[in-house]
Amino acid sequence: MRATPMRIPMKNCWHNARRIARCAVIAAWLAGCAGRMPETGAPPIAETVPAPPGATATMPLAPAAPLAPADARALIEASLPRGVADRAGWSADITAAFTALGIAANRETLCAVIAVTAQESGFEVDPPVAHLGAIAWKEIDKRAEHAGVPPAIVHGVLQLPSPTGVTYAERIDRAHTEKELSDIFEDFTGSVPLGRSLFASWNPIRTRGPMQVSVTFAEAFAKQRPYPYPVKVSIADELFTRRGSLYFGSAHLLDYPAGYERYLYRFADYNAGQYASRNAAFQSALARVSGLPVKTDGALLAHEDAAAGAGSTESAARSIAQRLHLNEAAIHDALEQGKSARLERTELYLRVFALGDARAGRRLPRALVPHIKLVGPKLTRTLSTEWYAQRVDERFRQCVAR
Repeated sequence: MRATPMRIPMKNCWHNARRIARCAVIAAWLAGCAGRMPETGAPPIAETVPAPPGATATMPLAPAAPLAPADARALIEASLPRGVADRAGWSADITAAFTALGIAANRETLCAVIAVTAQESGFEVDPPVAHLGAIAWKEIDKRAEHAGVPPAIVHGVLQLPSPTGVTYAERIDRAHTEKELSDIFEDFTGSVPLGRSLFASWNPIRTRGPMQVSVTFAEAFAKQRPYPYPVKVSIADELFTRRGSLYFGSAHLLDYPAGYERYLYRFADYNAGQYASRNAAFQSALARVSGLPVKTDGALLAHEDAAAGAGSTESAARSIAQRLHLNEAAIHDALEQGKSARLERTELYLRVFALGDARAGRRLPRALVPHIKLVGPKLTRTLSTEWYAQRVDERFRQCVAR
């Protein structure tokens, strides 16, 4: 969270609770400006080549020999797109991230980070977003309509002067990058009474910087491992910096023990969440064993809203609980490990694949690209996690072949 900006008195706007409630609508529009909201349900798209009989549950990529520091920097600089400024700076920040995280710098790991960064931003620290102001206004009106507040009222509130001296509306019109839009939001919440406590989690820019790293991931990771650089404002704000985004992006992409046979699945995980590809393969096997439709989206549990009940994965597992010799509590506990390597050691995972392999007469794939349709206000065409993973994998293979 950014430091509280200098505030301009706004007595005419905030003198009563009704006005504050109206202004809260402006915060609501921001929830959809940056998030990836998946629509799932179709069968899996890509799968691994079946392993030979007797193979382990996961077959890790063969590690390449680490490169000498000078060779690593040379590879990075040679792989950067033409026209990238400060090539030495990019190289230094990538190698520094690897050093801090303890990740071996070899051709594959470096090319993986280079490929993701090229796909996400083209190596621009704060990449511009086309028509960002128009996108923001569309979201504002949509949120106002959903809340039952006339758009004219919301637009009127945004005509008030912001801490920079110009109105919020003018700043939205002029916004070209996600950081600019995030700053507008931060200034707005800093000017509303109790804004920080009421609206702190509503910032729309939830993925940031040249690797478009999730704020939620970065904040959680920083609690587990100290951030190696001075924090000027917040971890979330550090993601707008090159060094911060490369550090947390490299961690999200590489710093977890997924035994994938291809980097394609790490790229899919980068888009859908760590272990999503492994989870999608488990969901596919579960559908085969149970005979029930199971979403292969990599999300093993339903959303946190308890009223939603069990999702398709948990329902399918419960339907074969007797065959698995597991009760509902054990099934749920295992599915809660879906974001860690521990899932692969649970009886649920092992028994579902044992039944699935026996039914198929072969070893089922242990990784599938999750089927997720990407939707959001910034997207102008239909995209998916498969599209994303394949695009990054193409960049990766080109980099490795150099």
